Amino acid sequence: MKNIKYSGLKGKALKIDSRDIPTLNEIKNILPKHCFSIKTRTSLKYLLQSLTIQIIVLALGFLIPFSSKMIPIWVLYSVLSGTTAMGFWVLAHECGHGAFSKNKNLETFVGYTLHSLLLVPYFSWQRSHAVHHRFTNNITKGETHVPIVIDGDGVREKKGGRNEINISKSLGKTKYGIMQLILHLIFGWPAYLLTGSTGGIEYGTSNHFWPKKPFSNKLWLSKWSKKVWLSDIGVVITLIILIKLSSIFGIVPLIAFYFGPLLIVNCWLVIYTWLHHTETDVPHLSNSEFTFIRGAFLTIDRPYGQIINFLHHNIGSSHVIHHIYSNIPHYHAKEATKAIKKAFPKIYLYNPEPIYKALWNVSCNCIAVDSKVRRGLYVWKSSYSK
Repeated sequence: MKNIKYSGLKGKALKIDSRDIPTLNEIKNILPKHCFSIKTRTSLKYLLQSLTIQIIVLALGFLIPFSSKMIPIWVLYSVLSGTTAMGFWVLAHECGHGAFSKNKNLETFVGYTLHSLLLVPYFSWQRSHAVHHRFTNNITKGETHVPIVIDGDGVREKKGGRNEINISKSLGKTKYGIMQLILHLIFGWPAYLLTGSTGGIEYGTSNHFWPKKPFSNKLWLSKWSKKVWLSDIGVVITLIILIKLSSIFGIVPLIAFYFGPLLIVNCWLVIYTWLHHTETDVPHLSNSEFTFIRGAFLTIDRPYGQIINFLHHNIGSSHVIHHIYSNIPHYHAKEATKAIKKAFPKIYLYNPEPIYKALWNVSCNCIAVDSKVRRGLYVWKSSYSK
């Protein structure tokens, strides 16, 4: 197809149509039944695993002196500590999906506590993330990483694609790619929480802390508005604790031990969501072409390696099955992934490219989508590919 830059998927996703998509029952029938088993003790074991690792990393931090000469070491420490702390984020995310424990009070307590400590509004994100799952890769109703459109065939698309193509041409590939990496990795997560950036046009300018005007309330209908306020309580308590700690120990240790690693956690979150749902040859769907299962199968699994998969509970390498059945615990996701890969090889997407290469490819070439390639499909158009 003209002007599409193929990735390690080699255009596989563009060859899928509605006739290739199985039913939910067909998928369930090929999965081992125990994959749906949620065991509180097992989940708590993985929480203890992440906690033990983080305590060890924290202890290492206390061995590093606070001096200007040690700034490079503290930067490395932030990368290490933030990478290990991402394990807590994944477990809190699992709580939000109801896959951590059958004891819902315990599950909510764990998820709320972990996310609040990472300055994430638990219930607010639980709601927006559920919408993201329901409408993955839907061009109008999708939530997070919804692309802007060059030439579309609907009235509710995110316009501005042609202007973005012109910006990319004027900056050139390298500068544009660097700009996108900075915007996504550094500013992407807070921008999403505060303004709904990269979210679907259907939901307006949302704010995960303030569920009413001047922000859109379309994500926070009914009980969810009250739950947004409940989420704020946990974040405020964490901020009060941080302020108290800074008054006792100073701001420098707080930056070194908390805010530096937190920035890395946020980077990991953006990397995962961006690469799960964006690739140069993976389309978005119009409402007429979209179904829940088809959207879920447009999620992309990737090779993060054994260490990262261990620390992050396999979230990056078993995300397709997570989008199909989000109530499957992470400790069964690897087995379930093998089952769907074997049963549905034509539609299961796994990009073997190294993460750094995929991230650069996406940042440079996933600029805007065009619906003129094939009706109902919105395909990424790059100003650099031929």
